[in-house]
Amino acid sequence: MAHVLRVPKFDLAALLAQQNPHIDLDLELYEHSTRNFLKAVSHYTHTAQAEITRRKNAHTHEKKRLAEKIQSHENETNVCKVKELELIAELDREREERKKAELSAVQLERQLATIREQCSQLDAEIEQKRAVVMDLRRERDRERSILETYASRTAPELLECERRLQCYVEGIEKDKVLLRFTHIDKGNPDREFSVVIDVSSSVYKVPTTSPALPTLPILLDELNETRDVYAFIKQVRQAFEHLVMQGR
Repeated sequence: MAHVLRVPKFDLAALLAQQNPHIDLDLELYEHSTRNFLKAVSHYTHTAQAEITRRKNAHTHEKKRLAEKIQSHENETNVCKVKELELIAELDREREERKKAELSAVQLERQLATIREQCSQLDAEIEQKRAVVMDLRRERDRERSILETYASRTAPELLECERRLQCYVEGIEKDKVLLRFTHIDKGNPDREFSVVIDVSSSVYKVPTTSPALPTLPILLDELNETRDVYAFIKQVRQAFEHLVMQGR
């Protein structure tokens, strides 16, 4: 507790009545009190300065910490803004891709509908073709049956004609007919003379003859002009007979 200096009371009238009035100021006590006061003021000043320095340092440290925290938050905010921009761009891309995908899906659905319609039409055409094929098969079978009937009837006649004409007709390979002639060479009646006729196109061709016929080009041109196969066969036989007469 601080010491309080109390000033003593005195009687002024009594003091003035004295022969030599004198007031004891007690300077030593005053000086002691003044020293204590100055000492207290100095202590307070040092304490205040220390406290001010401490608070200043604490404030500076706190200010630095808050500045660093603010900078950190600003950096995080900038990173978040960059990510936000990237996300917005990604959303825009996804939105555009989705739009394209939807348009593509619509186009594919239209194409699918068109393809289904075409498939339906093709199925109908296939059924029609099947019906036509079945009719053609029945017609072919009917014609084959008729031809087989005719063949069975004409086979004996054909054999008799071949025997009498000494000309034998055979189908070889595809679209080719082999004609074999005998009884041309009187010295060797069994000797065979042959010619192959190619009937694969509208123009008749003769790939080979045995033996070779020098007049074949002329005979072939006449065949293609007249379309008379029977006359051609007759002329070929005569040409072979002419070769035999020439000793070939």
